[in-house]
Amino acid sequence: MTIKEITNSLEEIAPLQYAEDFDNVGLLVGNYQTEVTGILVTLDTLETVVDEAIAKKCNLIVSFHPIIFSGLKKINGNNYVERVVVKAIKNDIAIYSMHTALDNSVKGVSAMMAKKLNLTKTKILLPKSGFIKKLTTYVPDQVADRVRRALFDAGAGAIGNYTNCSYNIRGLGTYKGNENSNPVIGKKGILQQEKETFIGVIFEKHLESAVLKALLNTHPYEEVAYDIITTDNSHQHIGMGMVGELSEAMNEADFLSLLKENFNLKAIRHSRLLNKPIKKVAVLGGSGSFAIDAAKHSGADIYVSADFKYHDFYKAENQIILADIGHYESEQFTKNLLVDYLTKKFRNFAVVLSGTNTNPINYI
Repeated sequence: MTIKEITNSLEEIAPLQYAEDFDNVGLLVGNYQTEVTGILVTLDTLETVVDEAIAKKCNLIVSFHPIIFSGLKKINGNNYVERVVVKAIKNDIAIYSMHTALDNSVKGVSAMMAKKLNLTKTKILLPKSGFIKKLTTYVPDQVADRVRRALFDAGAGAIGNYTNCSYNIRGLGTYKGNENSNPVIGKKGILQQEKETFIGVIFEKHLESAVLKALLNTHPYEEVAYDIITTDNSHQHIGMGMVGELSEAMNEADFLSLLKENFNLKAIRHSRLLNKPIKKVAVLGGSGSFAIDAAKHSGADIYVSADFKYHDFYKAENQIILADIGHYESEQFTKNLLVDYLTKKFRNFAVVLSGTNTNPINYI
């Protein structure tokens, strides 16, 4: 089995197009055509993790955080990033990173946090815009069903819990081919009128090439007329963070104790308690100060994330509790998520959960 086959499966839950523009995701070290001997799943790729991969005969490391984030001008082992890359290359070990592609997945990092807290009625905290595209085209009535089915099979027409969604209008199309044309219906040089169906479907932007291929392979015309536009609609199943509800309201102290226990925390930094029950909870793995306003607007009683700065806690403004549980701690179960997913996908293949603690922060 090749690296490409493995990563294709990973991109079913977290397409690389979901990643933020600033990020560096995908295959960072290695060749997609390499045969995989074993997969080691980790949160971070450090030298000790590469050593673990060598010891466990895994030549593919699936890492949440990218070890290469900004451009490398030299690779001579002068810092921890370069040393990891050098060691991985020397030992023929590939490194694949998912980071914000998985952050923005409805089955990703924040979903795992919500699961650890047994939240129900979950939805994306910050839905992404610019991820939904719309295709419109015109086809002869007699092949409209065939073209629609091909578009649906390519992933178009999916809206939330619904599939095979399209808008259709019957009308009259006209065209006249020049001397170099080869019309499927009618003759060159003669104005043709044909009963046609207008078909409109939406699709996620990473499916564009597959959707276009389906259209062009099934549309009978020599020249296919179509439009593709990017909509401003927010995608309710792609985005950062999640908000959900506890099965029963809890007092603040009990919830913080639950949080500490379920995430194995040594400390929680939090804003002032409000002496109100906790029912609605917002979560976001990693650095989450940018979503404080969204958490407040969602009506959450508490927002659980990480990397809040001193002045960020003032933004609670007695409307919400802000709980900083630590960057590593908020994302720690991501590797369990990926191991479970890959194990179900490849039942007869070695998928190993890294035992290396990559948290750079210690507490006393």
